Amino acid sequence: MKALGISIYPAQGSLEENLEYISTAAGLGFTRIFTCLLSVKGNKDVILKEFAQLTAHAQDLGMRVIADVSPDVFKDLNIDYKDLSFFADMKLWGIRLDLGFSGIEESIMTYNPYNIKIEINMSNGTKYLDNIMTYKPNIENLIGCHNFYPHRYTGLSRQHFLNCTNQFKSFGVKTAAFISSRTATFGPWPVNEGLCTLEEHRNLSAEVQAKDLFHTDLVDDVIIANAFASKEELLALSSMDKNLLMLKVEPYSGITELEKKIVEKELHFNRGDVSEYMIRSTQSRVKYSGQSFPLHNPKPIKRGDILIESSFYERYAGELQIALKDMDNSGKTNVVGKVALEEVFLIDHITPWQKFRFSIEK
Repeated sequence: MKALGISIYPAQGSLEENLEYISTAAGLGFTRIFTCLLSVKGNKDVILKEFAQLTAHAQDLGMRVIADVSPDVFKDLNIDYKDLSFFADMKLWGIRLDLGFSGIEESIMTYNPYNIKIEINMSNGTKYLDNIMTYKPNIENLIGCHNFYPHRYTGLSRQHFLNCTNQFKSFGVKTAAFISSRTATFGPWPVNEGLCTLEEHRNLSAEVQAKDLFHTDLVDDVIIANAFASKEELLALSSMDKNLLMLKVEPYSGITELEKKIVEKELHFNRGDVSEYMIRSTQSRVKYSGQSFPLHNPKPIKRGDILIESSFYERYAGELQIALKDMDNSGKTNVVGKVALEEVFLIDHITPWQKFRFSIEK
């Protein structure tokens, strides 16, 4: 089941702010929290006290907290990888190994009696996971999560992201990746030029970033990396369909009620015999066969335009298409709207037989 998450950084925000942020997110259906222990040094009791209220509050609201750690954290806090009771006392659902061990340690940790999840770094593109798998881990307690990248231009390329994520999916490991809030002001490090996994996401809205990640069908959980995301961003994310791509459409004036109905009310899917010029959703021409589709806007076709064939196209009348490229209009095709500019790139990743819907911008 796909899920949404937030991040909290106790050293950056006040206890009251963090508690309120957790409550707001939980109320909107968010179920994961990422936090960071990488820079933590000192007395275990002090650390437990600092985190106890946050993790307990999150747990009471049904949220699962994962803390970023490394071998150095184990060393500084005198924690043996064979005994994860310290993290259980912190009420953590899991620990994320930003830097891992040798493979055997990770596999042993997955058999901890508290069923603490061992989350490993997905972004490096090595055979790290393959190595862990050779040591026969408890796969139920092994999960993966990508990094986030505060420095502009350092985020992952799409192809590397897909390669890494496919590797984890091939083993049936649950996956996660990060998106960035436009309104949040901090993360765990001083540099904060957005905190996303994919570089191409850096200037996009949180909602569009999440759509893209869920749309790959490779990412189970999407987590906002920086804090604090606005209530509007949280609400937009909580309202989205995690399993079905919903594209925002700006309608053109003159769109008919029937065309608007086809765009907004029908479930669409891309035909299996794909074209490099357009995505074709053909069921509307079957369902509305015999209906009149008068010609009203046969303008030149631009990438991202939503098209519905007029009755002049006879057997194609009523078919909906999304233009993948600029094209000449034969003079028989109505251009009824366009995909919102920020979301146009998503149409390139719609696969054969994939289902999608549209929401018309008011």
